[in-house]
Amino acid sequence: MEEMSLTTLLAVFEEMFGRGLFWAMVAVAVVITLAWAYVLVRDRTMSMRKFLLAQLSMPVGGIAAVWFVLLMTNSGLRDIGGPIDWLVMLGVFLAGAVGFAILVYVVQSLVRGRTADL
Repeated sequence: MEEMSLTTLLAVFEEMFGRGLFWAMVAVAVVITLAWAYVLVRDRTMSMRKFLLAQLSMPVGGIAAVWFVLLMTNSGLRDIGGPIDWLVMLGVFLAGAVGFAILVYVVQSLVRGRTADL
């Protein structure tokens, strides 16, 4: 691979997860992002209580993301070889943590509705 391009990354992710699962994950991410934008516009402010609960859930999302990637690639932590592998796993953990925090915030906002912080 001489150069990195978007089509190369898409091909790698489709090969890694399978075409259907990869595009399903993309669709779910788009829906959650649109729901988050809707909640922010609807409420016109962020609830710090909901934000705190969302932040506390971040380790769960990060661990779930790493576990999911290891399961999909049929790998284990023993297969991590060098520093780049650890950086990729850290990136997966961070992406899962942030994504799960956004999901938790959106679910709280949609279930509880608009609440005023004290």
